[in-house]
Amino acid sequence: MFTGIVKGLGRISGLQRSSGLVTFDIELPSGAETDLEIGASVAVDGVCLTVTSTSGPHATFDVMQETLTRTTLGDLREGSAVNIERAARDGAEIGGHPLSGHIDCVVTVAEVQTPENNRVLTLAVPAPWIRYVFAKGYIALNGASLTVASVDKRASTFTVWLIPETLRMTTFGDKLAGARINMEIERSTQVTVDTIRDFLEERLGPLLPRLESLAEELADASAAKLTDGRSR
Repeated sequence: MFTGIVKGLGRISGLQRSSGLVTFDIELPSGAETDLEIGASVAVDGVCLTVTSTSGPHATFDVMQETLTRTTLGDLREGSAVNIERAARDGAEIGGHPLSGHIDCVVTVAEVQTPENNRVLTLAVPAPWIRYVFAKGYIALNGASLTVASVDKRASTFTVWLIPETLRMTTFGDKLAGARINMEIERSTQVTVDTIRDFLEERLGPLLPRLESLAEELADASAAKLTDGRSR
């Protein structure tokens, strides 16, 4: 398990490609190598990987094709920076929220804003996953536990605000429009949403799509009325 508190930046110091597998050599941030053993779990850009060997501040990880396909790890090159977090220890403070290191989908940076002392990312989410994203809820992006600032369900986007400390400890300061980022949803939120949807589908059956459509029509009408009121 991880907590979503990134401990620093690692750097890809070498990689070896073979059929269905890539082996990464990563130079870990200072202190991350302490007591690191073969078989230990490390979150690399939010993906839980297993240490296959260590040498000083370096550790190697084998990444199979399935992981390369479903995450951004296949985009990494020698010299790429990555967010690093060691697995949580028993009794450790959870400064973020519990994470498994199992990525649900890859999101794309749609817009970057830079108000003073902040950075705001708007992220485009594959449609099936936006239902699990709520304003003021938790989300994990490249392994960092963040609070969702706002959500646009119809556009399938959400925003996060990044303070200077987060930018210092992570790769988010380098992310521009078009960048791909690993996302892990908060698991209890998924369970709650899926349980409610299953209950409604079981009880309402064919009526559910019509009710959802009606709710969207009402939301559109309300938004249009609000916009019209402001224009006057």
